[in-house]
Amino acid sequence: MDLRGKRCLVVGGGAIGAQKTEGLINAGAAVTVISPEVSGALQSLIDAGRLRHHRRQYQEGDIKGNFLVYAATGVAAVDAAMAAEARREGVLFNAVDRLTLSDFITPALVKRGDLTIAISTNGKCPGFAKRVRQKIESVFGPEYGAALAVAAAWRKTLLVSGTALSQEMRRQRQERMLNRTWPHSTETEIQP
Repeated sequence: MDLRGKRCLVVGGGAIGAQKTEGLINAGAAVTVISPEVSGALQSLIDAGRLRHHRRQYQEGDIKGNFLVYAATGVAAVDAAMAAEARREGVLFNAVDRLTLSDFITPALVKRGDLTIAISTNGKCPGFAKRVRQKIESVFGPEYGAALAVAAAWRKTLLVSGTALSQEMRRQRQERMLNRTWPHSTETEIQP
């Protein structure tokens, strides 16, 4: 989902609210946070001017005009009220730890350059997804992003210069290139 420039709201200033806020900011969203208190991580984002913050409780009407909303309040009645408002306003809604109120699930992500690996437990156990993400991060280092950049450039060259080749020949050349550029390779320029 492309969130660049889209208005997004996070209600809740704890660690989970900070995590959701950081993810939205990293996706390019214009983020507002509503919370009477804030965690250290969230305060750092506020101090850096990376979001708007209202130091108060959620109020009816806060959801209007947003593209999506995260509820990280930990209060069932507040989450339910927010879900009802989001549905009336046609706004995507996610209540942290309340799957039945949520319109979407946010996967755990591992990013290495343009390579994105998503891990989802369909909301059943975020802690499990976190552990899987940590394992994947330990295996897939930055060299995978670098290898993808080389492979993408090579593929682009092949598609332009290899138009006279059969699809099978292009597939074979791409397979050879992937074998040569797979991470841990020191080769940075490969000719098709």
